Amino acid sequence: MHREYIEERNGGYYVAGTRISLDSVVYSFNEGRSPEAIQEDFPSLKRSQIYGAIAFYLDHQSEIDKHLEETEREFEGNATPLEQANPSLWMKIQRAKTEAAQGERRS
Repeated sequence: MHREYIEERNGGYYVAGTRISLDSVVYSFNEGRSPEAIQEDFPSLKRSQIYGAIAFYLDHQSEIDKHLEETEREFEGNATPLEQANPSLWMKIQRAKTEAAQGERRS
């Protein structure tokens, strides 16, 4: 029944006929956002598509949660640490942390 709202392609799940991932809708839903609030974030989605996506998620929750966990692990495994990606920004952050810690010790 809910499959009409979700397509599986390119190794992921998408709201049918869109480029919006089911992941995006699910993360918003799991943060407690209402379908109306989700629609504000994704105005190209019809309310029925959002409800359909949520219903699909609820009907396949363990499978989708597993998919989300795998995607997060894969993303984290491929991420370049900030220290390597932008050394100057890394140094600025480290200096700011050090200065903040020193300021707290003085207080």
